[in-house]
Amino acid sequence: MIRRLLLSRHSILFVLMSLLICGCAGKLFVGTPPPAGSSESMNRSIEKKDRLIALAHMDLHTAQGHYPVRAALVLQRPSYLRLEILPVIGTPDFYLTASPDRMSIFIPSRAEFYSGNPSGENLARFLPWALSIEEIVMILSSARSPFDDQNVANDRYQEGNLIRVELKKPPGHSQTVWMEKNGRVAKLVRYDSDGKEIYQVRYADYMEDSPLAKSIRIQWADSPISVSVKYSDLKVEQATDLSVFELTAPAGIKTIQLD
Repeated sequence: MIRRLLLSRHSILFVLMSLLICGCAGKLFVGTPPPAGSSESMNRSIEKKDRLIALAHMDLHTAQGHYPVRAALVLQRPSYLRLEILPVIGTPDFYLTASPDRMSIFIPSRAEFYSGNPSGENLARFLPWALSIEEIVMILSSARSPFDDQNVANDRYQEGNLIRVELKKPPGHSQTVWMEKNGRVAKLVRYDSDGKEIYQVRYADYMEDSPLAKSIRIQWADSPISVSVKYSDLKVEQATDLSVFELTAPAGIKTIQLD
């Protein structure tokens, strides 16, 4: 049965616990952002052809404790992601790749390879949260929304020095975003279809003339889980080859379907 083969929450926490965060924040350079107030500046941090590559230093806080993690990260809009958790010594023992249609996870030490839809439910079988790949890319790229602009209600209000933007796409989730006048996201709150808060994200430590935050913190509303992310060695480059977001099972290892 698939559930018996999947990593338990305690197993992945044990893996995270064995990792050691290291390094320090590097210089961030992403070129010149769109002019303040332009549609691109107000909408998202990076274009679809822009690929974010970084070393991510993550702090996972749970009811069981605090777990520092270091990971190699590659992402691209709208929902392309590659994540490799890095040990202190040796090669990664947790690989995740995702595209809009498929997510693959490889755990070499267990000789296990999984494949399925890039849904929050599937990802929650391995990590202690239920974010979809699309949401993860949105959060880590400092974007205001994973939604397409079409058929999205977009109400704006001035709140002090920030602009509050309410985004709704019926039926389904909605979110409220607080932005600076130059389009940088300061805070994001995500709600379910009943209007109940799911999580909130705070962004900080923007480099001058950059649309990407170096510090990101995610806090879930109904649990003690939070994740803080700090980037180093971050760069953005244009790329159209999406093969980096594909992962195939090594010879001799059977693929376990998640769906």
